[in-house]
Formats: sequence, C-alpha cells, structure tokens
Amino acid sequence: MTLSHADIVALPKVVLHDHLDGGLRPSTLIELAAEIGHELPSTTPDELAEIFAKNADSGDLVRYLEAFAHTTAVMQTADNLRRIAREAVVDLADDGVIYAELRYAPEQHLEGGLSLQEVVEAVQAGIEEGVAEATENGRAVRAFALLDAMRHLDRSREIAELAVANRDKCCVGFDIAGPENGFPAANHADAFAYLRANHMPVTIHAGEADGASSVSDALVQGARRLGHGVRIWEDIEDFESDEPNLGYIAQHALDQQIPLEVCPTSNVQTAAAKSLKEHPVHTLRDLGFAVTINTDNRLVSGVSMSGEFEVLVEQGWTKDDLLEATLSAAWGAFLPYQERGDLAETILEAYGIEL
Repeated sequence: MTLSHADIVALPKVVLHDHLDGGLRPSTLIELAAEIGHELPSTTPDELAEIFAKNADSGDLVRYLEAFAHTTAVMQTADNLRRIAREAVVDLADDGVIYAELRYAPEQHLEGGLSLQEVVEAVQAGIEEGVAEATENGRAVRAFALLDAMRHLDRSREIAELAVANRDKCCVGFDIAGPENGFPAANHADAFAYLRANHMPVTIHAGEADGASSVSDALVQGARRLGHGVRIWEDIEDFESDEPNLGYIAQHALDQQIPLEVCPTSNVQTAAAKSLKEHPVHTLRDLGFAVTINTDNRLVSGVSMSGEFEVLVEQGWTKDDLLEATLSAAWGAFLPYQERGDLAETILEAYGIEL
C-alpha cells in the first residue's frame, strides 16, 4: 500500500523526544527577536528556516548549534515561554500528534530573572493553552513536560528535585541533555539516585554522540528510555548479517524493551548515522528493539513527525512498521499503565484494527 502525504499526516503519532527550544515557529522567533533587539541571520520566516536546516545538514556541529543561541535568547520571559509552548502543542497536533512530551532545560531560561519554578509554570501554562486550542480546532492531543538538566553543568540534583516537586502538576520525567561525549551520566549519580528513590521516570540522552558504553552508563543509572540510542548497534557483532551477535548491553535493552527515541534526520545531521538509507534504525527494528520515531528539533533540523514518517517510507517502511513504532512510543510514554493502554487502543482504532 502506497502512503500519500495526506495519509501520513492523518496517522496518529506519539512524540517522546522533542526539544522545546528546537521547535519554534520561524515567524515567532523573528517577532520575539525583534522585540529584544536580537539579530537573526534572516527576518524572513522561510529563509530563516532554510538557513537553520542548511546549517543542520552541513555536518558542522558548531553551525548546527548556532540556532539554539537564537532560540534561547527569546525564551527568557514567562510570556514568551508560554507562547512558544502553546504554539508547539498546536503545531504538533496539526501534524497528527496525539501525545507529546516536550523537553526543555529550565536552567537555560533564567536570564530574564525567572526562577526555575516560574519557568516550569510558564511552560505548563502554555502547554495547557495549546491543548485547549488544538482541541477547539478538532485536534485532540495530550501533552506534558519533561525536564532536562545540562550534563556538562552541575545543577542536575536541583532539576531532579524540581521535576519531582512538579510531577503531580505537569512534569512526567527527567532527562540530561547537552554534550554526551566526555560527560557521562554517572557524573549525575546523585540526581539519578534521588529520582529512583522517588520513582520518577528517567530518559537519558545516550548513544548519539558517544557509543555503547554511554548507553550502558545510562541504563545503569536507571534510564527507562534512551534518548536516540542508535549507537547501541556498536554492541552487536555482525550487526547487518543474518546472525548478529548481541552483547550484554544490547541484549539488556532488547530483553527489557527499552524504548529507543530515534530521531532519523537529526541522527544523520549529527553523524550518529551515516545516512537515512544506512541508518541503524532499520536493522534495530528488524531485530525487535523498541524503536520509536521522533523529531528532536523541528525548526533546527527542518523536520516534522509526518516528515520523519515519510523519509522512512521512502526507505521501505510500511504502514505496519509505522504502527509498530507508534505503539512502542505509546507503551514507552511516561504515563500510568492504564493511560498507556488507552493511548495504544486509540492508535489501533485509527489504523482500523479492531480489538
């Protein structure tokens, strides 16, 4: 069955890995930058988006990261955070997303005088407004926040406590982000011990800029999901052969069905994968890993969930493959068990599968 663009947009989607500061609307970024006198590479929305996408595709990590200096510059007030979060939810819902976890690092939004708690409250207000607006537009969506600590800095325990303090209000989980290579998850063992003691779900960026040892480190610290995780293939001998030999790390992730938060386009841009054709996700799917599909940074990488589905279809993925990945994401969501089951049921019904 050939899937058209309209077919793919209509499919229900679950996004577990979407950075709030990487997904602004270009027009919003331009407007807010003008208000604070921040200079952008362009003040034309389409041209600005194109510049960011070209930088992301350049293979130069410095150029890729330039975009975040621009986006975080306009994310230093409660009003701006609220607007950006609202628009993110609406945009995802318009793309067929029915469940989203938006992640951000509160410590990156304090330059305007906000406290960490005020950052969380502003983003949450925007998420709630976005859900309401999407619902009014006939796009039912659920959305929650996931708090990042920066792994090269030293506020992880503080952010962990912030996540736990807000778990009943808005925060469904915790993550560490930032430079992976040279900054192991074990550096934040105290924060992870605190989160385990408080039964707070954890996902950890691992297996993107560093290899299987980073994945192992994340699992040891209690990660229930792996942010990207694609370099877990490095723990599999004869990875693309008919008889691959899984190491202990890969076997653990497979046996426990640890969701891999794969971001196909971004993984190619950051050199975690050679190309979309040679992306490890295809073989990891075939081996039975819990592969999920995500955007990472919608503006910076020039992607959408539908777009990521489309590039996979171009590489031979079927509707059944997309369904399997979406169900893996539903069951990997940081929601109570019954709610995950309800989400999976909604997805199956949308695919025309009777229960």
